[in-house]
Amino acid sequence: MGTKRHFRVWRGDETGGDLQDYQVEVNEGEVVLDVIHRLQATEAPDLACRWNCKAGKCGSCSMEINGMPKLGCMTRMSTFEENETISVSPLRTFPVIRDLVTDVSFNYQKSLETPAFSPPEDLAPGEYRMQQVDVERSQEFRKCIECFLCQNTCHVVRDHEDNKTAFSGPRVFIRAAELDMHPLDTRTDRKQYAQAQQGLGYCNITKCCTEVCPEHIKITDNAIIPMKERVVDRRYDPLVWLGSKIFRRGQNGAAASGPALGESGLDQPAATTAGLPADGDHSAAADAERGVNWHRQVPRPQAAAVDEKGHLPISELAFDKPAAPSPFGEDVTFPLPDKSLNYHHPDQDR
Repeated sequence: MGTKRHFRVWRGDETGGDLQDYQVEVNEGEVVLDVIHRLQATEAPDLACRWNCKAGKCGSCSMEINGMPKLGCMTRMSTFEENETISVSPLRTFPVIRDLVTDVSFNYQKSLETPAFSPPEDLAPGEYRMQQVDVERSQEFRKCIECFLCQNTCHVVRDHEDNKTAFSGPRVFIRAAELDMHPLDTRTDRKQYAQAQQGLGYCNITKCCTEVCPEHIKITDNAIIPMKERVVDRRYDPLVWLGSKIFRRGQNGAAASGPALGESGLDQPAATTAGLPADGDHSAAADAERGVNWHRQVPRPQAAAVDEKGHLPISELAFDKPAAPSPFGEDVTFPLPDKSLNYHHPDQDR
């Protein structure tokens, strides 16, 4: 014999809705999805709910139970107190279609935008060979059942609807990480693509996606963080940065051994302020003209300063551009006069 339990189920559609109260019979060993089916069979035959396998493998019955994103078929009623009120609502991040059914097409669209697996051209299907350690490394990510609980709980899109255009989400990140780790994938720009096109930098690794994953995939630790580390290696690692400068110096070695500054025409000309509005002119046109100084002559590059042996000084190695230590020339004093700047601060004339 079962017991009566208090349920609050969200009813409504895209125009709005609210939580409605139900007293439902619950038997031993049942899950939340069983209770939803009993509600459909008794008190609410028009209650909409998406489900399929009822075995935790299809990811269809995603919902929020007491505010926590979960699978209805994997949430046992025995985990709640007998006098506890259980609320069931649709996934908050996605648009509601009706009752507990939401439109999750956003996730499929982001998956379509991810570049597909790109095998070597000289290998046919069936000829792929890879080490077992590489198989095991990415096998975890293939356990994903696309329930999109991780997408729903990620605050980047859960609390900021306008981020959806630039942020793909954890489910897409594990796919990108899987392909980036694949030894037979020939694309070398997946890290850069994840950073520039999929919004990897938006993630601040709170691990909420890992917490709600029903397949216990370590999304943050094994996928997102390694991808972030590889992006940082290319963009910010000082050794990689120094190595790229050394190789770039070799490519531009001819410029360093060119004619002297006075003969090459690369010396910095004096900045001109001709045509600028008078200082007392505060009209809209004059302010706009000051804000972007179209008359300012952009400094031309200078040849690298080397000693008699052709060696660069330490200051040149620490500079972030292949030029002399000062892009303004050595005859410029600081601070620069306002009229020679190409920006305008609102307090500049006060």
